[in-house]
Amino acid sequence: MGSPQAGSSYKRLAAQHKLKLPDAVAQSIGFMGPVFSIAFLVPLLVGVNAASQGAGGAAPLAVLVAAIGILGLGWIVSEYAKRIHAAGSLYDYVTDGLGAKVGAAAGWLYYSGIIILGCGIMVLIAGYIHDTLQAEFNVTPLPVGGWMVVLIVLISAILYAGVQLSTRAQLVLALLSLTLLTIFFIYVMVRVGSGNSAKAFSPSSSPTHFTGVLFGVLYGVLLFVGFETAANLAEETEHPKRDIPRAVLFAVIAATVFYLLASYAQVAGFHFDLGKIAKAASGPLFVLAGPGGQGGYGSVAIRRLAELLVLFDMLAVLIGISVSGPRGLFAMARDRRLPRFLATVSPRRGTPLGAAIFVVGCYVVYALLTTFWTGLFALPRTPHYSAMFSWGSTFGSFALALIYLLLAVGAVRGLRDHPKRWAVYLSVTVSLLVTGGAIFGSIYKVAAPTVIAPYAAIGWLAVGLVVAFVVRGRPQASHAVADLGEESSSAVPGPAGT
Repeated sequence: MGSPQAGSSYKRLAAQHKLKLPDAVAQSIGFMGPVFSIAFLVPLLVGVNAASQGAGGAAPLAVLVAAIGILGLGWIVSEYAKRIHAAGSLYDYVTDGLGAKVGAAAGWLYYSGIIILGCGIMVLIAGYIHDTLQAEFNVTPLPVGGWMVVLIVLISAILYAGVQLSTRAQLVLALLSLTLLTIFFIYVMVRVGSGNSAKAFSPSSSPTHFTGVLFGVLYGVLLFVGFETAANLAEETEHPKRDIPRAVLFAVIAATVFYLLASYAQVAGFHFDLGKIAKAASGPLFVLAGPGGQGGYGSVAIRRLAELLVLFDMLAVLIGISVSGPRGLFAMARDRRLPRFLATVSPRRGTPLGAAIFVVGCYVVYALLTTFWTGLFALPRTPHYSAMFSWGSTFGSFALALIYLLLAVGAVRGLRDHPKRWAVYLSVTVSLLVTGGAIFGSIYKVAAPTVIAPYAAIGWLAVGLVVAFVVRGRPQASHAVADLGEESSSAVPGPAGT
């Protein structure tokens, strides 16, 4: 590793108030959006998807298997986080394992995926607010495009105010949503009474048994996308070597508990009747929260509260993405892998100013495309904002899954000096199985134009690899600045500077 003097030309991020463990946890949980995910992905888990295959009543078992694979990835990330404390997160980790060129291409795709995922979430939130107000109260104070403007202004203000406000906002929104919905799901299980059954954890509850469970796992992995993003805050965290690994693993474990409870309560709440779940595919949670006369366990007021909680969680996701993306772009620009403008730091707040402006600009462009180019990625009988979300979320999720796979492959080399080699190989094995499955599920029987998204991501990775060979760059900041990688290459020199 280079000396502190060797890294003196590398710009640094510095939060006005150093971040703590709760801030890092909030970033990972906020990005995952457990409430948002469980509200809309359960139909995919049970088999209401393009492949028409899934776990059926064994959806909780599929979640559990997916969680085991994600825990393997989480362990790899946590071990890297003990060694590398820079803002680059997975870009740095993949570079340590697979070399500078592949690492730069991985970062190119990873942060592009995060930003496009954020664009998709942003337009979905706008459409969700518009449609919910219209359906529940028959009012339309703003068109969908107007709500996009409100969201872009809100995110810009939060990013300007600083990272601590961003993480605290995520923490409040996510905790409120998680707590209230956990209470509701427990209430549903109590109401189900004797209808509760352990068969939710048996492959026999799937129409195609273990094969169906495996298809459910493909979609179950999507629930955890973004679990690793606490690592993007390492440079601004007071004790990154201790708190970032804890935050990543705690976020995965906490999300797993919630997903198991929520998936079980939803399949049990519909009495394990896949036909009823299919009829409620647009939002099973809202049906369960509705009046008893409509097949629910609540009331109109509770359904509206559930809709509000989902909105809160969606906002937490958008904030999490908007915090994570700029820090990755900043790290790559600092290493001369992207234009230097993206490495501009706010002199007052120590946050990535240039990269934040770029991300907000991407949101603006995506909003304009959604509003005025209504034929782009259009889907039959689907609002255009929903089609744009579908494409953006597919691109983003596929991109992150592909990088997870590269991370797992690279860990064999990047963690080759780890004292517990068996743990490295075990984590790599389970990680490859679930990420490979998730990649397969992103393509299998998915219709156009949505299926174009994963192929576009592969093409974009190829472009990134070409750029990585053309743009020489310089060694990672984590290898040039002493306190950004205290242990990253002291034991065994890595390939990052090659």
